Amino acid sequence: MSAEPGLPRYSVAELNQAIGSLLERGFAPRFLLDATVSRPQLKKGHLWLTLVDEQASIQAVVWASQLIRLSHQPAEGDGVVVVGKLNFWTARASLCVQVLDLRPSLSAVLRRFEQVRQALEPEGLFDPARRRPLPAMPAAIALLTSAPSSALADMLRTAAERWPATRIHVVPIPVQGPVEEQIRTRLAQVIACAPDLGLEAIVLARGGGSREDLAVFDSEALARDLAACPLPLVTGLGHEDDTTIADLVADYRAATPTGAIVALLPDRAGLAQELGHRRQLLGQLVQMRLQRERATLTLSRQQLQALHPTALLQAWRRQLQQRLELLEALSPERLLQRGFALVRATDGRLVRSVQGMQPGDLLQLELADGRIDAVVQASQPR
Repeated sequence: MSAEPGLPRYSVAELNQAIGSLLERGFAPRFLLDATVSRPQLKKGHLWLTLVDEQASIQAVVWASQLIRLSHQPAEGDGVVVVGKLNFWTARASLCVQVLDLRPSLSAVLRRFEQVRQALEPEGLFDPARRRPLPAMPAAIALLTSAPSSALADMLRTAAERWPATRIHVVPIPVQGPVEEQIRTRLAQVIACAPDLGLEAIVLARGGGSREDLAVFDSEALARDLAACPLPLVTGLGHEDDTTIADLVADYRAATPTGAIVALLPDRAGLAQELGHRRQLLGQLVQMRLQRERATLTLSRQQLQALHPTALLQAWRRQLQQRLELLEALSPERLLQRGFALVRATDGRLVRSVQGMQPGDLLQLELADGRIDAVVQASQPR
């Protein structure tokens, strides 16, 4: 076959090298790839898998050195977000994606959340009736979270401001990646030590991040451990809009880690103000009670004084004097002193009418200072 002028000519090795050079120059050294995992399998410590979507597929590999550092171990059908780069082997013109990091996609996380929710809900683990009240003023609590972290610093600062009397036992835990067993182990240790430490509640917290970062808290096994916890459990995982399976089984779900501390510990400033109001009210009640007791005591003293023999004798004397004055006021002598007279017949009868009186009848007129004998000259009926 004759060569056509102007066309480049390669050997197989040269062609493959040209393709590799083109990929290196024209493609990003790292990229994100949304895909679904298909046929993952381990070979000599390396994880080989196919990344697919609705229209295409590409081979991928996670080298053994990188596999142990992955935050998520993919399974068949998992939706993932891959941080990768292209690997092109010039010897056989083979292209694959080298996975540098891998995490579940949001759709996969939400699908797993829904699967676990449907599995646990019939057992009543999410029933609001099983939620226990939080202690009013806990003497000690356990705080399970990553340490050090900004979320932990915020929680400790908030606890010191609100209620420094509560002892806080910080229990460091990993909060991202395939760390479910580690969290369950630390939780079991805390529950075992709770009586000795005087714990009254447990806080499970994690700072902000994507919903995918919270996937470990959607674990069914962890949810069962949390539901079986003998102490009231408060969760503060992620952001306000994030809800995990752990939140659903908790006795109280706070929107943020700091919110978990706010929900669990009383506010000393608010309590001090409330105590001030109660002290003021108590003082008013005491004053009112004292006033009532003083009034009762004064009345009792007055009653006692009124029942004293001297007071009784004086009262009887006053009554007797009043009666004497009344008798004097009603006495005929008093009437006589005012100019009236008593008219009596000779037999001593009081004459009250002119009826029966005849001229010549003798009468006796009794005055205040003596008596007058008189003779009836005539009578004139009214």
